[in-house]
Amino acid sequence: MPTNQSLRAFFDELASDAPAPGGGGAAAAAGAMGAALVSMVCNLTVGKEKFAAVEDQVGEILNKSEKLRIKLNNMMQEDVEAFNAVMAAYRLPKATPDEKAIRSAAIQNAAKIAALAPLTTAQACAEVIELTQPAAEMGNPNVLSDAGVAALCAQAGLKGAALNVLINLGMIKDESFVTKYQADLDQILAKYDALANEVYQSVKGKL
Repeated sequence: MPTNQSLRAFFDELASDAPAPGGGGAAAAAGAMGAALVSMVCNLTVGKEKFAAVEDQVGEILNKSEKLRIKLNNMMQEDVEAFNAVMAAYRLPKATPDEKAIRSAAIQNAAKIAALAPLTTAQACAEVIELTQPAAEMGNPNVLSDAGVAALCAQAGLKGAALNVLINLGMIKDESFVTKYQADLDQILAKYDALANEVYQSVKGKL
């Protein structure tokens, strides 16, 4: 399980010929790194007299970033489980019409779950991006660049997760489901991809 592995072991498994973990797990890992960097900025700000005026606000950011870090860490495993469920559905027997119908329904159900897992990752990465802006503005300026890296990591997680949503939506025949979650994804990308770029440019301009 990725959540119980060392980083090196996770990378070794990611590089192997095993189909999972794959891009979805990597996207969640990128988002978790972004959240961890937000926490780092906050931890190097809270408790310092120089930043007493913003300590409460930064403490709230820290609380949120830690919850997101845990959530994204868990999403690494959930993505693997969703992929495995799709593969299990494809392995169901299809010798008779009834078996074919059961298999087809199972594939569609698994594909929906597999689309929603990276969408959850994308939403969490978007929330991390949102935290990077106040972290960069109020956090210890000595780690300003880390806030910028946090935004870039979360942006990579967001866009990587989006690709995994799209590939799974392409398997789904339920048009209303596809339309709804495609719209949700487009909305998240439009807002938070731009915000990540804004944070990066703001941080870069202050270095």
